[in-house]
Amino acid sequence: MDGALDRHVVLVGFMGAGKTMVGGHVARQLGRPFVDVDEAIAAGHGPIAELFAEQGEAAFREVEARFLREALARPEPTVIAVGGGAVETPGLLHDDRATVVHLPVDVEAAWQRAQSSDRPLAQDEAEFRRRFELRAPLYVAVADATARDADDVVLAAAGVHVERGALQRLGGLVPGDGKTALVSDPQVAAIHGMDAQLALGSRLTETHELLPGEEAKSLAAVDRLWQELRLDRTGTIVAFGGGCTTDAAGFVAATYLRGIAWTPVPTSLVAQVDAAIGGKTAIDLPQGKNLVGAFHWPARTIVDPALLETLPEPQRLEGMAEVVKAGLLAGEPFWVLPDDELVRRSIAYKAAVCLRDPYEQGERAVLNLGHTFAHALEAAAGYEG
Repeated sequence: MDGALDRHVVLVGFMGAGKTMVGGHVARQLGRPFVDVDEAIAAGHGPIAELFAEQGEAAFREVEARFLREALARPEPTVIAVGGGAVETPGLLHDDRATVVHLPVDVEAAWQRAQSSDRPLAQDEAEFRRRFELRAPLYVAVADATARDADDVVLAAAGVHVERGALQRLGGLVPGDGKTALVSDPQVAAIHGMDAQLALGSRLTETHELLPGEEAKSLAAVDRLWQELRLDRTGTIVAFGGGCTTDAAGFVAATYLRGIAWTPVPTSLVAQVDAAIGGKTAIDLPQGKNLVGAFHWPARTIVDPALLETLPEPQRLEGMAEVVKAGLLAGEPFWVLPDDELVRRSIAYKAAVCLRDPYEQGERAVLNLGHTFAHALEAAAGYEG
């Protein structure tokens, strides 16, 4: 199974950050169990304030660590909220079985929220602020991602990084430390190719171009790429382009050397909100689109909304159709949001559906809304216009 699909999601942050509320919402979005470690401790040992008073903080941290390790040992992916102090236990949150997401909070807001609770470390404001300052860098050090809301947590769970300007940090965002092959098409390469190559730096060992549009998804095109690649199994294919590029390069990654890592960097609106999300890869046959493919979840999907600034208006309209589809399915008008937000919200909706049904055994089929007759129309028009 692909990593993002079987990893737990662990929410960390100072008291008052909203881990329980956000965690419950994310668990419902992903169809996963939710474990609040503090609540589990209280159910098994009584009120946390009493545990602190009777046995001290060190004893509580031992209990906390045991409960978290038990939650991480579950075979079923789970959303887990841990207490604000868990980060002080060395090594506890460094676990390959989990994606750790930090929910930041302002110290003033945290203090105000804490006043309505009986938390043992929220009784003295000076000590509260000292703990806040102590833990702030620890959260950053253990977190795989930072989230402002439940949608950001879903994106982190799916391995999707959305950031304006992310292209400039590409070398640091592509997971792993092996060699990378940059796969693009002539149009994208002409506009953004040099920026991508410079950002990948010394990790970049080869570049390849696919034909533009649906021609990239032919057996001849992917066969040529199979023949040209020189990566080993530690390598990564960076698929840099629109939906046809990510479909084809992802399929090559799924099959080359029986499967290597890949990171899509989508450059069109269709690719950012749909084609590059969820691990579907495919090529076409004369009989129709996407008839040969594989489910191959990316190591990370890197979405830079700034790349849409060079997108021609007809292609932007194509992408807005996917935004409208996502909004209709979610019951929210994503299409009226500012560009960066409509991208983020549309991706989060699709990512949640794909995490619930990664291999399209049921619910994920709703994402094909409009695709059946639309693909027929595309074929009838020869993929023109």
